[in-house]
Amino acid sequence: MANNSGSNQINVPQARNALNNMKYEIARELGVNLKQGYNGDLTSREAGYVGGYMVKRLIEQAEQQMSGQSF
Repeated sequence: MANNSGSNQINVPQARNALNNMKYEIARELGVNLKQGYNGDLTSREAGYVGGYMVKRLIEQAEQQMSGQSF
């Protein structure tokens, strides 16, 4: 079994900016007021929407890459 103690670490450092950009783009699309720095005023639902849509978009991109399509 894999050790999940570092599950929030980004394994590819170059991906950090791309993931942050995606996070803010998705928050804008969903109408979630996400700002730089502390976002503790977000509801769990809002934070979950943003994270969930990030996962959905990453899966879609991976599926497109595996099928040979560009995105």
